[in-house]
Amino acid sequence: MRNTTGVAIAALLAGSAIAPAWAQTAPAPAPAQTPAQAPASPSAGALNPAAEQAPARPAAAPPQFQISEGVIATVNDQVITSFDLRQRMLTIIAMSQVQPTEENIPAIQQQALNALIEERLQNQEIAKYKDLVISDEEVDEEIASMAQEAGTTPANYMNFLAQGGIRPQNMREQLRTELGWRALVGGRFNSRAKVSHAAVEQAMRQMTEAASKPQYLIGEIYIEAARVGGQQAAINGADQLVQQMVQGAPFQAVARQFSAAPSAQRGGDAGWVVQGTVQPALQTALDQLQVGQLSRPIPVEGGVYIVYMRDKRSGAATSLVTMKQIMVEVPETATEAEVAAATARLNALKPQLTCDNILARATSEQGLLGSDLGESDIANLAPQFQQVARAAEVGTISSPVRTPLGVHLLAVCGRRVGGPDAPTFQQVEGRLQNQNLAMLARRYIRDLRADALIELK
Repeated sequence: MRNTTGVAIAALLAGSAIAPAWAQTAPAPAPAQTPAQAPASPSAGALNPAAEQAPARPAAAPPQFQISEGVIATVNDQVITSFDLRQRMLTIIAMSQVQPTEENIPAIQQQALNALIEERLQNQEIAKYKDLVISDEEVDEEIASMAQEAGTTPANYMNFLAQGGIRPQNMREQLRTELGWRALVGGRFNSRAKVSHAAVEQAMRQMTEAASKPQYLIGEIYIEAARVGGQQAAINGADQLVQQMVQGAPFQAVARQFSAAPSAQRGGDAGWVVQGTVQPALQTALDQLQVGQLSRPIPVEGGVYIVYMRDKRSGAATSLVTMKQIMVEVPETATEAEVAAATARLNALKPQLTCDNILARATSEQGLLGSDLGESDIANLAPQFQQVARAAEVGTISSPVRTPLGVHLLAVCGRRVGGPDAPTFQQVEGRLQNQNLAMLARRYIRDLRADALIELK
């Protein structure tokens, strides 16, 4: 889980934020008009190649928050002060580019308080592991990486934050905790987050089966009602975020700061969603939103979604299969007895065959031929092979198949969705593992929170 504030701040360093292609729709889920000349894909901000040389524009005066001075909460034996809360609110504002208003300040304050409570719990857990120490050099590297994403130097980056009222030391300690928590979660749960080969194959089969259905490339922001004070508060907060994004706050930056979905760390990138795999309210919105449009808040059980439609496709993706074969040559003019003899020979051999040994077995006996058919579009295979290619489970050997050339056994050794956007086995495996790790991390912090003594003053 990398901290990615650099892109969000880049536009501010360059002097202006690019208004993305958000189009506020009519009451969910009916869409309204997209602003003319808006780009068709989301942008987190304008990266300025000259940002390192050009001075950053003067930051606006830090907003003033009406917060009572002193301790506002305790988390076990650690305190959260009004100063801590103001600093975190300023950080959220800088990272998300949401402009503070009388209407959205309560939501920003609630988000900041939740973040501080969880940070205190994370710090307390990290402290139990004496060998888990994040050095100043590691924090410096994180800041340098964030600055690079923003197109500026680390010094300019931190100076910009300081002009917005954010103390460098507070930012450094926030990053130290994030790095420590990332290391702790990875160390504890990486082995549990791993996915089996069968699980990846199943996910790829599901993608292949879904290839003919309409699909939507979306960004998502999920406001969890339990975290913000109830469903109506979630709706109100989501409505404020929509207004801010329509006015130019980058979707990706807002998602990183406010979304409770696992996709928040990716700027709300939920990837391609297949028709029929989401809740009915979301599906209706997906069907009606046009590319480049942003939905109004979409209430669902437990919270509220905001969806940005990045792209759509009809589902005409190519299905690719990897196959090998072993065959007995039998010409079209062969007698039924000759075909039956070849079929019987292959049926006797079939239980001994796998994708790994089928070609070697073909060379071990006279009268057998073997070949690696490689990866092919199912539509381009011989008609007799297509049914096996579509229906057989990966890793299985088919029953004998008759063609004009002979009798064949087909080994289905892989299957995936083709096309430029089709993920590889490794990409699907990584995505599933990251999802598992994010789920375990959320469960970890939820358990810590449930066991903690948290008092709000």
